[in-house]
Amino acid sequence: QVQLVESGGGLVQAGGSLRLSCAASGLTFRFYTMAWFRQAPGKEREFVATIPRSGGPTDYSDSAKGRFTISRDNGKNTVYPQMNSLKPEDTAVYYCAARAIGAETYLYWGQGTQVTVSS
Repeated sequence: QVQLVESGGGLVQAGGSLRLSCAASGLTFRFYTMAWFRQAPGKEREFVATIPRSGGPTDYSDSAKGRFTISRDNGKNTVYPQMNSLKPEDTAVYYCAARAIGAETYLYWGQGTQVTVSS
């Protein structure tokens, strides 16, 4: 079955950096648009960044633009967000998701990884 497994979360001070990973299995990774979402306590899940099958162009939320960089390695079936200049408001559970060719929604989701940014 399809599995998306996130890793790399943790506790970091404001201004610091983290690199998350999402390893995919059970699907033909290069055929899927990949994305990252996040959900903070008491808030709705929100879009963070997306990367198409070819690797570009990427798209970011306003809050992520200029600080986060999404990339993918189709040979390793893995997608990464590099998150720099982290702020306390970036504290959330981060999820990766996969959307198939022609699909309008993200069908597959990971279990999430916690990112906590201390002030």
